[in-house]
Amino acid sequence: MAASIFRRASKGFLTTLNAYNKPKVSVPVRQLNLLEYQSKVLLENHGVTVQRFKILDSSENATEASSSLNAAEYVVKAQILAGGRGKGHFDNGFKGGVHLTKDPNEVKNLVEKMVGHKLVTKQTPKEGILVNKVMVAESVDILRETYFCILMDRDHNGPVLIASPDGGMDIEEVAEKTPERLLTMPIDIYEGLTDEMALKVADFLKFEGGLREKCAREVKNIWNMFLHVDATQIEINPLIETPQGQVVAVDAKIQFDDNAEFRQKEIFAEEDTSESDPREVDASSHNLSYIGMEGSIGCLVNGAGLAMATMDIIKLHGGSPANFLDLGGGVNEAQVQEALRIVISDSTVKALFVNIFGGIVNCATIASGLVKVFSSTNITVPTIVRLEGTNVVEARHILQESGCNLSVTSDFEEAAKKVVAKVN
Repeated sequence: MAASIFRRASKGFLTTLNAYNKPKVSVPVRQLNLLEYQSKVLLENHGVTVQRFKILDSSENATEASSSLNAAEYVVKAQILAGGRGKGHFDNGFKGGVHLTKDPNEVKNLVEKMVGHKLVTKQTPKEGILVNKVMVAESVDILRETYFCILMDRDHNGPVLIASPDGGMDIEEVAEKTPERLLTMPIDIYEGLTDEMALKVADFLKFEGGLREKCAREVKNIWNMFLHVDATQIEINPLIETPQGQVVAVDAKIQFDDNAEFRQKEIFAEEDTSESDPREVDASSHNLSYIGMEGSIGCLVNGAGLAMATMDIIKLHGGSPANFLDLGGGVNEAQVQEALRIVISDSTVKALFVNIFGGIVNCATIASGLVKVFSSTNITVPTIVRLEGTNVVEARHILQESGCNLSVTSDFEEAAKKVVAKVN
């Protein structure tokens, strides 16, 4: 049960496809990626208590910015999406992407050593990730750490609240070793999170006296934010108690429902794509889904099931996919052309496998898009096309009459053998 409760919001079948590639670095797929400071801005805008902070993209105003916070101690944190920043190192030899200092004048020196340099951690590529922004925040005293999360959970058919007095650690480990230290509370999507439920959470997290009401208020604000931004998960780890009697969200992970992008345009416009594969970003801009792999066969398909089957049959016959691009269901000719451009832009592609089963997709649309690209572009990689489904007869006629260098077949396995043979 714990495994299902703590399952992170689904990244779809694209994550599964990464298993073929076995990347050294896990890159989030088909989900909005926000930097730490962006998450803090969202929390603050919804009434959740966070540390006071400033964002800097150079050391020019660092001293002035840190002085304006008027903090007893400052935490200076490089802003990249990868974890392990505190134990990382920069390409200029500077160690640590997270530093503490009580001297506002020292903040400038720290920012200067971070901005414009690549930070290398256990979760980054070996060459590191360029740091463009640094967050300078007041350092808060931590008396006690707790864990709080709201996420959409399939097993409960809706949102679930999860809380534990054991914050600042791996919550899956807490669930496994001390399940009694874990509160799991399904939330009725119509009734919402009531005051009674919020106070129950505060009691479970052992916030007492005046902190009880403060914690309940934070819980309600996080729930309201969860609804307002169409989140699939908001995880606060840790949610802390300070010696000064405050309840503060120190760190947050937020995931959003991609289907609600039309309602959350401002939030999605904030996505940081500097660390993403540019081909994924390119595909996404055309409403396509792309995954880079390590083989030599480019794959242009439609639908999750067919995608996985295509990967499997290529592997079965001794080949290896170089990439994968899903056209989806409502594809048009222009998208077919963009998809083909993206797939063959990978220099490792030695052969191309176009495998389409037309249900919603019109095979003739796919065929016309392919012909336009092959007629106007010098594509030298051998291409095997397998089409079945809606308008397939017309589609095959379009391909056969085009004069383009395409090998067309209707048999799935025969097509897979052909494309693997072209590479071998």
